[in-house]
Amino acid sequence: MDIGINEQDRAEIAQGLSRLLADTYTLYLKTHNFHWNVKGPMFQTLHLMFEQQYNELALAVDLIAERIRALDFPAPGTYREFGKLTSIAEPEGVPTAKDMIRQLVQGQEAVARTARSLFPVVERASDEPTADLLTQRLQVHEKAAWMLRSLLEE
Repeated sequence: MDIGINEQDRAEIAQGLSRLLADTYTLYLKTHNFHWNVKGPMFQTLHLMFEQQYNELALAVDLIAERIRALDFPAPGTYREFGKLTSIAEPEGVPTAKDMIRQLVQGQEAVARTARSLFPVVERASDEPTADLLTQRLQVHEKAAWMLRSLLEE
């Protein structure tokens, strides 16, 4: 394979994207779980917001996995692999609505940190398609974190 990025850089980028994929999928599961289980006075607002967020995350995992494949590496796709790669903790039990929001803020910020951590190798390798993907993901996660945080203000 000769796309202008050497194999070592492609491997490092694919490994980073695998962590991003694991974080994104774990956040997808957490958000979907909270969508199903949220209750309380903010039910309607949160139920709809969580649905919008998990739908966006479901589309994102495909884009990330396809970029890994375009770099000629296998994309992780099992709970076991995601569990080893993710930086996002699974919830215990069913948290309150406010705790759900707090956990999702933390999750959105974690995905943003993972995406941002890839820029040094991506820039060094002049991998513009991955840089573009990362920039788009950062915009989504930073905005989602802001919107969720705004619900916690009194």
